[in-house]
Amino acid sequence: MNHPRTLRTVTGRLAADAVRGPVLPHEHLVLDLDRDGHGAAVLDPERHAASVTGELRGLREHFGLALVVELTCRGMGRDVRALARISREAGVPVVAATGWYYEPFHTPEVDTSDVERLAALLVREVEDGIGATGVRPGVLGEIGSHGDVPAPSEAKVLRAAARAASATGLSLATHAQLGRGGLAQLELLTGEGLPAERVCVGHQDLLDDPEVHRELAARGAYVAFDTVGKESYQSDRTRLRLLSALVEAGHGDRVLLSCDISRHGYLRGEGGQGYGHLFGEFLPRFRAAGADDDLVDLLTRRNPLRFLTGGTDVGTDAHMDMDADVEEN
Repeated sequence: MNHPRTLRTVTGRLAADAVRGPVLPHEHLVLDLDRDGHGAAVLDPERHAASVTGELRGLREHFGLALVVELTCRGMGRDVRALARISREAGVPVVAATGWYYEPFHTPEVDTSDVERLAALLVREVEDGIGATGVRPGVLGEIGSHGDVPAPSEAKVLRAAARAASATGLSLATHAQLGRGGLAQLELLTGEGLPAERVCVGHQDLLDDPEVHRELAARGAYVAFDTVGKESYQSDRTRLRLLSALVEAGHGDRVLLSCDISRHGYLRGEGGQGYGHLFGEFLPRFRAAGADDDLVDLLTRRNPLRFLTGGTDVGTDAHMDMDADVEEN
């Protein structure tokens, strides 16, 4: 089991207290989701690693980027050796993940194993390392489902991941396709005994439903606004409105922010928004809407660290002056 204030990264253990800058809690540095041969949904460890490394290095130098949580798991083209190279060259610690994405990307063992065997497989990876690499995951994720209710195979991997999280002390991040089904995910995970505060429900910025966001947060789960900058899915104006509403409802301590770079076309060098869109574009607009420095630090550093370590709430005087206008669609 993890020490409660120690993170597992691809290059070794890291004290959470040593992370003094912002964290990107839902990213991909190496990825292969290509199912049609077009090669778009790919971050190749050879062709794209230099661009990824350069972006992360630049964010460390300009914004103090201190940690990336890389949620590429089984069936998504995971390559932890490549992650270790990128981490060392960029000078940014990286946390690797294990688990299963949503149904179209499930690997064969999902069909042939029950919940108990799948959980045991994940526990082995956490305790012994991924393959022969010796690299041990520091989070379960991104555990996926699509639709309002997980498919049977998705429910199976959610339950298995919850059991593995409970057994290892790690926290768990989900993929809720287009933001849907987050409450059903949380019900399954907590039903297996995993505390809600060790769950982050993904892609909630794609769901324009403040009531769902408030309910997830009120139950203790983290609410991920983790596709910032993906304007083809949702406008950042809507994200700002939804984020401001959740903060104003008293749930700023339950929000995580990231960009979910999941194809090479999103890289800066290829004309995309890049990993730095959160820091260079979105957060300045959030500040203009009334967010203060403490709130930004809460959302970008203290919250992800508390999520990863399963820690207790930290005190905050975070403030958002909603006399400032938030742009609407």
